Amino acid sequence: MDVKDYFQSYEDYFWEWTTDEDIPDVSRYNENNLISIPNVGAIAYRPYVMEILKELKDQGFPPFGSLLLVLYAIQDGYLNLDGVFFYLNRQKNVSPEIALDIEHTIKFLENLSQLGSSFKKGQNKIILLRTIFGDCHNKVSAINSGLILKIFDTKPHIIAEAANKKDLTPVAISRDIKTLALLQHKFPTRESIINAMKGFIDIPELEDEVVKEETNVETDKDFIQELIEEPKTFQIGSLIKRIWSGLKIPMRHLSPGEQPIGGISDMTNKSDFNRMLLSEFANEDEVFMNRVANNEALYIQREIPPEENIFERIILIDTSIKNWGTPKVLAFASAIAVIKHPKANSECKVFALGQTNIPISLDKVDEVVENLNQVSPVLEVSYALEKFFNEEYTEKDLEVFFITHQENLVNPNLQKVIHENRDRLKFLVTTSSDGELNFYKHHKGTRKHIQKIVLPLQELWVNPPQRRQKRENNSSKNWKRTDVPMNYPILFPTPVNKIATFLYEGEFYILSNKKQLLRTYLSDNYYNKNYYDHYKIHRGCEVLFEDISVKPKGQFALAKNRQQQFILCQYHPDKRVISKLNLNTKEYSELYLAGYEISYHYKLIYFDKEFYLHHKYISHNYRINIDGNISLEKAFDGDGNIDKNTPKVEAELYKLENNGIKILNNFSNIGINAEKNLVISNNELNKLHDDSLTLYRNRHQIKIFANQNKNRFTFSDGSEVITDSRGMLTFKSSNKNIPEFYIPSTEYGFLALATHTEFGGSEYYLPQSTLLKMKKMEDMYAECLKRFIDQIWEYGA
Repeated sequence: MDVKDYFQSYEDYFWEWTTDEDIPDVSRYNENNLISIPNVGAIAYRPYVMEILKELKDQGFPPFGSLLLVLYAIQDGYLNLDGVFFYLNRQKNVSPEIALDIEHTIKFLENLSQLGSSFKKGQNKIILLRTIFGDCHNKVSAINSGLILKIFDTKPHIIAEAANKKDLTPVAISRDIKTLALLQHKFPTRESIINAMKGFIDIPELEDEVVKEETNVETDKDFIQELIEEPKTFQIGSLIKRIWSGLKIPMRHLSPGEQPIGGISDMTNKSDFNRMLLSEFANEDEVFMNRVANNEALYIQREIPPEENIFERIILIDTSIKNWGTPKVLAFASAIAVIKHPKANSECKVFALGQTNIPISLDKVDEVVENLNQVSPVLEVSYALEKFFNEEYTEKDLEVFFITHQENLVNPNLQKVIHENRDRLKFLVTTSSDGELNFYKHHKGTRKHIQKIVLPLQELWVNPPQRRQKRENNSSKNWKRTDVPMNYPILFPTPVNKIATFLYEGEFYILSNKKQLLRTYLSDNYYNKNYYDHYKIHRGCEVLFEDISVKPKGQFALAKNRQQQFILCQYHPDKRVISKLNLNTKEYSELYLAGYEISYHYKLIYFDKEFYLHHKYISHNYRINIDGNISLEKAFDGDGNIDKNTPKVEAELYKLENNGIKILNNFSNIGINAEKNLVISNNELNKLHDDSLTLYRNRHQIKIFANQNKNRFTFSDGSEVITDSRGMLTFKSSNKNIPEFYIPSTEYGFLALATHTEFGGSEYYLPQSTLLKMKKMEDMYAECLKRFIDQIWEYGA
């Protein structure tokens, strides 16, 4: 697909290229710079759309019309969706399939428009678009997407050709509408879209221990074992392999080219040599070679063209009253047995049928636990089943499994729906309270009983696995990561890698590469100013905000508004976008600078309770407000106060240069070595000097190991070490007379040791305002760490 085809507009369609003469374009091609809906309103300016496409380039572009519909639906402010739907509904007479797709598209756009405003602003808008269009239908490849942008950058006037409208064709309509209709099936509710966005952005800490977990591919065998080990899914997991052993349902569909025909029809003169008829080898050598060379030799099976399986497999689980309890356990076990069968080669969609049809997923243990709670108070599900076939899934190429209770088959309403849709309802599975499963197949209009499986429930459920019982008694139940506090009684070590540093009202702040806002200090406890200026006595830092939604690109400035809320301003010179993020409320606003004559060399700064885009050699600056939605206006620095202040701020921030400490955040092999010193990831906590504690490379054999569970390490006596990748260790002894204490995890430097009331060691970790009682490190070591180690050592001995 070339540039013109991708941006092509059509007669009597919902969008068109127009020109806004008041808005200049950075590409210097100012015509056709606006995309609008006739008699409804604007969708977006062309530069904005191109920026969106740049964000989607790596995963490939969705159809342009699909993107425009989504961009309009997620706009802030007034939306005239009825006007958009008017243009879409006009196309329903093209074909019944397109009419149905339009209905699904309208539902999808309505769901998008009803999302919270926070999901449709700033970076969240990009995440939303990347989430829904990540694997969409009719997508342009990533390579072609890059070429489209590259050609447009060199020839922006090519849009003029695309702006000449063509006659609207069913292919063009289907390309845009089908994409969104399928997305409605994939994201049927607003909650499903939000959950998918959360799954897209929830990225764990980049620790080796987490990376190892992510790189391990979970097999179906592991999944079934997890179901058995989880108390809430043990009954389901213990049935699946027994169902597998007797299941006779075909798990793999042959493509049309693989279907055996038999007789002369299965012979061919083109195939693999291992399929050649044995009779060919009875010919003399010359005759044999001539037959092979001239494609006259006969083979036992014809060539198979590459064809995909045309069937879509769907499993419907009855959640009505009669299918509660044991029958429901059997229903879920049967569904998972079909989905996770070792020979299954196609994906399955699963729906829970009750008063309505609810799409569910059974790919993870947590999802199985959650969806087991799906119950419906209805007596039977004929209405939901009929709605599924007549309104939601009208395609003929379906292979549907319907799992229900045996007694429900006598219901006349349900019988009627099953009979009317027997061509698509291929398999019927019935459950019972005594563990009996019956499998039926519809073939040529008749129902045939395939098999009966009787599951010995008492035998399978009487003895839960020992490993599961141990897991229940484990203090780290369900193998979840142990929560850590935002801050500790002592300061964190300052990280080496930073996105930006700020000076605001005399205090220093750091935006770390882990998307945290940190506050740090320069010690004011000094007597020799020359010594202080030379050595810059630093302190550690405290965390103010975590999980800040920001990309580590561009320039940053920090300030507080009138409500004393932190405002983070970000300027992208390349993208010509400036934005503000309220770190307290998460409110976000941005401004595209296409209409402003701002050169690349302007710098974002904070001065006198305002943000500025400042240029040292240009008389006028641009003032950016701190309160309210973002706005920009020219400002003149007649007295040169900004020019005078900027070097002073830079000089102060220079004091934070090179003050980061290497943080130990890859935790493994925690134990006690032969010298009775604690070992953290092959580093020994050692008191080499009288009043210091350091981490050095361990050179002694580890005698006692702690068992690891995520970030919690537990010794045999019950004592624990909880790690924090930001650079902190928490020690909890099984001896309640030993207080909980904390030690920073930094390599090759003097450390500190503190409880909730006492502190010893390097003052680098001492907060600026604290009630901690100061003690010698030697005393703190003896009262806390030594007693902690002795408790474990004596128990192990």
